[in-house]
Amino acid sequence: MSSSDPLDDVFTLEDRFYTKGYSQGVQDGARAGRIEGRSLGMEKGFQKFMESGRLAGKALVWANRLPGKKAQQTDGASTSGKDSSDACTLPPLPRNPRLEKNVKLAYALVEPDTLSTDNTDEAVQDFDDRLKRAQGKVKIIEKMLG
Repeated sequence: MSSSDPLDDVFTLEDRFYTKGYSQGVQDGARAGRIEGRSLGMEKGFQKFMESGRLAGKALVWANRLPGKKAQQTDGASTSGKDSSDACTLPPLPRNPRLEKNVKLAYALVEPDTLSTDNTDEAVQDFDDRLKRAQGKVKIIEKMLG
């Protein structure tokens, strides 16, 4: 006579369905998590790089407005037939060594060629640190300029 009960399958039915459902949920969650993580990472990375580009643009404009800096044309010729003295220019910034130092440092912090886009902890930490420092420098420059 066999010692197995014919109702053992019925008694363990709930555990088997739970185990199977759990393992399927873990697999689906892992796949969905990677997709969602990649999407969120792309979004956050874009936002950070866009902010660094905005700050680099501001610093570049300020650097070209520093006293003693001449606006340079890329092709060496006037674009609309007017003299370069008729070109639309912004007024120069006041002469201030501290302002000049902060403008140069702000640009150096967010210069696109020096920012790493690697997806490592160190590169991301360095990018975030440089971005925060540049934001601080820009606030200082804006307060100095009024």
